[in-house]
Amino acid sequence: MPLSLPHAFVKRHAWIALTGLALGPQAVADEPTQVVASFSVLADMVRNVGGDRVEVTSLVGPDSDPHVYSPRPTDARALAEADLVVLNGLQFEGWMTRLLDASGYQGKTVVATDGVPLLAYGGQSLHRQDEEGDEHDHKEHDHEEHDGHDHDSHEEHGGHGDHDSHEDHEDHDGHDDHDSHDHGEYDPHAWLDLSAGLIYVANIRDGLIAVDPDNSEHYASRADSYMEDIQAAHDQVLALLDDLPEHAQVIVGHDAFGHFSRAYGIDFLSPVGLSTEAEPSAADIARMVDVIRERQIPALFVENMSSPALMEQLSEETGVPIAGSLYNGALSEEGMTSHYLGMILHNAEVLHQGLVDAEGHDHDDSHDHHDSHDDHDHDH
Repeated sequence: MPLSLPHAFVKRHAWIALTGLALGPQAVADEPTQVVASFSVLADMVRNVGGDRVEVTSLVGPDSDPHVYSPRPTDARALAEADLVVLNGLQFEGWMTRLLDASGYQGKTVVATDGVPLLAYGGQSLHRQDEEGDEHDHKEHDHEEHDGHDHDSHEEHGGHGDHDSHEDHEDHDGHDDHDSHDHGEYDPHAWLDLSAGLIYVANIRDGLIAVDPDNSEHYASRADSYMEDIQAAHDQVLALLDDLPEHAQVIVGHDAFGHFSRAYGIDFLSPVGLSTEAEPSAADIARMVDVIRERQIPALFVENMSSPALMEQLSEETGVPIAGSLYNGALSEEGMTSHYLGMILHNAEVLHQGLVDAEGHDHDDSHDHHDSHDDHDHDH
């Protein structure tokens, strides 16, 4: 089923273009509010809320990776001239604090994730699932050995999900730096859950009103309309993914999709952690190959910000096709994925097509992966 942006979203963007042409110089008689956003997803949100009352600079542009971004001198100048700065927070932009200090910016800063339900990051997904599997097997064994009297021990040693697994992650420093690359204890990619996107937009609206109160009604009205579009897109994603197997598993390049997983019920596995800076070890890749075979993972997905080399290697070794490209931390220059809502809807469509098409894919013959690879070369 082809996806389309919500009708109100498309209609409003067409209206903006037409009125901008019709009004001419009078429309820009007042200086627009200067907003600097840390990366392209936030910049698109600001433009949707601000309309012609804002001029937005995105420090990290389309198709560029915020994880590995190196600020330029022009960025400090843009911040120095800004009326408002919008960043994600949750240690997503590790370079942003230094840049703000260097620029001397003293104005208002919006942290877009303020108020978003936090998602504890319990460690790189491949290691975490292995540990959870070992723990599950151990508990089942204890249950059989002790006739089910291991509940108190489980409570004592932390069986409460993310919180306790995070404490474990902090205590064991062996993987902390490699997996999180200083991204902190929470997954920062909250915008991938459209219900969190509603909170982002509310924070941006409030920030714009604070620095430009004369146009508060303009910002409030546009934010309301944009939130309706986001809610419609959220419902569309839920409907699209509703017919997929519960907790369907796919492989991606890095652990960016935790919020999407929590919202929409697809499990993502990756051989590296939260940051695209991380590189998988040979042991991680070998373990991932085993996981793909053991669990009959139906599809692999590349990411627009990452090299496809890892997924191509995994596809070659397992015969599992690369089903498409997903977007997470950067919009594209043009097309559907050049907007926040289009990006999320694109991801849902690609996941749906990849998983539905994979239903007939036979992984039972796990010893004959070269033949399977030959059968699926056209999907690469």
